[in-house]
Amino acid sequence: MAAMAAAQTVAAGALLGSSKSFGLGSKGFAAGAQLGLKGVSNGSRVSCRAALTIPKAREWLLAEAEKRWEAALEAPLAGVQFTHDEFADALSKYDFSFEVGDMVKGVVFKSDHNGALIDIGAKAPAYLPLAEACIHKLKFVDEVGLLPGTEEEFVIIRDDDDNGRMILSLKKIQYDLCWERSAQLLADDVVVRGTVLSANRGGLVVLVEGLRGFVPFSQITARTNPEELVNKEIPLKYLEVDEERTRLVLSNRKALAENQSVFGIGSVVEGTVQTVKPYGAFIDIGGVSGLLHISQISHDRLTTVETVLSPGDKLKVMILSQDKDRGRISLSTKKLEPTPGDMLRNPQLVYEKADEMAKTFRQRVAQAEAAARAEELRLQQEGGFGVRNDFSIVDDSLGLDELNLDDIPAAME
Repeated sequence: MAAMAAAQTVAAGALLGSSKSFGLGSKGFAAGAQLGLKGVSNGSRVSCRAALTIPKAREWLLAEAEKRWEAALEAPLAGVQFTHDEFADALSKYDFSFEVGDMVKGVVFKSDHNGALIDIGAKAPAYLPLAEACIHKLKFVDEVGLLPGTEEEFVIIRDDDDNGRMILSLKKIQYDLCWERSAQLLADDVVVRGTVLSANRGGLVVLVEGLRGFVPFSQITARTNPEELVNKEIPLKYLEVDEERTRLVLSNRKALAENQSVFGIGSVVEGTVQTVKPYGAFIDIGGVSGLLHISQISHDRLTTVETVLSPGDKLKVMILSQDKDRGRISLSTKKLEPTPGDMLRNPQLVYEKADEMAKTFRQRVAQAEAAARAEELRLQQEGGFGVRNDFSIVDDSLGLDELNLDDIPAAME
């Protein structure tokens, strides 16, 4: 019987020694050591299952656990090395107050196909939904570099979801930056490039600087079918940037008017035929649309434009005139013909001689202008202080009489 009691004491002591919560392990191991039982030494673990097969040991353990539980209820802070006040003082040094709209720094510690969990120092992790990770559509948040361990700045857009987490966003921060940049571009009056997303009755919906904007038809220069511009880039200038009303209005006409300043009268440029109309062809010259009127294609009579030009054709044209306010550029291949009719018979020869013929044209225009100024000065010296409107001295063979654009349709109504 004595041996059985000793075994029970050793088993109970060993079990308690493996469970520090009871705080009696040293006594159990000491008892085992005093009894000289092998295999029960300080730091070893005796199987709980083996100990509980001894009825007396099990009863003793349960009774001891009940005593400890009652003591914890009576004095829950017994043995704690700090007071309530000290704990409250420690918490006061940390600010865990978060509100919607706050900018917070956080570290990504887990992500999946739905979003990412972000540690922002709150009691619970915050959540970044996939839809709020970027202004562009994503399949996974790691497409924008949000990998575990990445630190980033977020904005709180909701303070609590169904799981008790704060909801974060990167998209809102990016949108705010896009609006700020657009306002600056409006102030600087610079030309930007936008992609046409769709066309409707009022104009074009474009994507520019990460935002959706609108280009009214009155602000579009190109005479092509609006549907043909979808998915293409066009030059634009800002007319209105209103973040509060989420209103972004742009102009293609204004952007092209600035580009027109690079074209001098009489200069030769390369272009591509955009569309062909009964009255002429619209030519794309470096993002700007100009009209090559049927009367300016050749010296020889031409009844149908389609017999000479087709959409997509590459050609050289000369700038006859430009009207920035109305968005018009008038072009000519007629003035580039070495001999009348070459544009119909041998257009390649016209393109090869284009620079030479344009130079001759500019010289003749300069001579005509000098003669007109001399005639005006002579008339003033002979007794007239007013300026005469008679410039019949100008040689009609230069084609200046054909620069009247009243009958030419506007590049954009």
